[in-house]
Amino acid sequence: MRNLFSTRVKVILVLAGLLTVGLAILSGVTNTTIPDLVVQGVLAPFKAAATTLTRTAEKYYSYMFRYEALAAENEVLKAQIAEMEDVARQADSVSRENERLRNALNFQAAHEDYVMVDAYIIGWSSTDWENTLTINRGTNAGIAENMCAVTDNGEVVGLVTAVGTNWAEVTTVLDSTLEISGTISSSGYNGMVSGGYVEGHETLLQMNYLPSAAIIRNKEQVVTSGSTVYPRGLIIGSIVDAGFEETGIAKYARLDPAAEINSLEQILIITQYTTEVVPYTPAPTETVPAETNADGSVG
Repeated sequence: MRNLFSTRVKVILVLAGLLTVGLAILSGVTNTTIPDLVVQGVLAPFKAAATTLTRTAEKYYSYMFRYEALAAENEVLKAQIAEMEDVARQADSVSRENERLRNALNFQAAHEDYVMVDAYIIGWSSTDWENTLTINRGTNAGIAENMCAVTDNGEVVGLVTAVGTNWAEVTTVLDSTLEISGTISSSGYNGMVSGGYVEGHETLLQMNYLPSAAIIRNKEQVVTSGSTVYPRGLIIGSIVDAGFEETGIAKYARLDPAAEINSLEQILIITQYTTEVVPYTPAPTETVPAETNADGSVG
């Protein structure tokens, strides 16, 4: 045991000597004192850890800075996209407006006797039996009750049923209370058109009181017959179905409305128009020659 202890002491002394010699040599080469070398050796692991922490902190700071920069850039891009979408919406609106104006000018050119006021739709009301819309023009624009509302293509929208200074309510063709005298343009058959009460066909109109012998075909166009309220020849809709009424005496036809009521933005109110009046001309009477008797008298 004594020999083993002596051997360990010798080894330790030898290592210490070698370490001392090594430090002395390193000190001479680096011009650093031995105590400084010892301190540096002790602090080296801590320096490495500190360097790692510093680099990690720098990376985290860089990430946070980059994140904030990306977030700011993202907000800028969102604002630019919103602005472009707004410009696109305005362009679409202007395009639709121009299309409506072109159609209105063509419609006006074809009906020079019409005086019309354009109006935007600002409200809608729809139930199982009623269908109305509100426009932004009223008596200040010359609008009154019982004036006809149409699209820029001359499709019947409805009738003005209430009016204020700067607003008016239009009862549409889909409303069950509104009846319009219509004519099947290709055949001349007449009937009364109304809407809103046919179960399962709420978006269709129904034309009643057609002759039982009438030949009715799908896609035939129905127009206004003409009255003191509705000018003649305005488009009401096109036929999609037909059949006999319950009495079996007359026929009916179902129409797809020409005006897309639920997607309208702007309509025209016809404030004045010339009612077509067909003058009455008595039929000529035939003069039958009278028979003359032999004595010259008429008998």
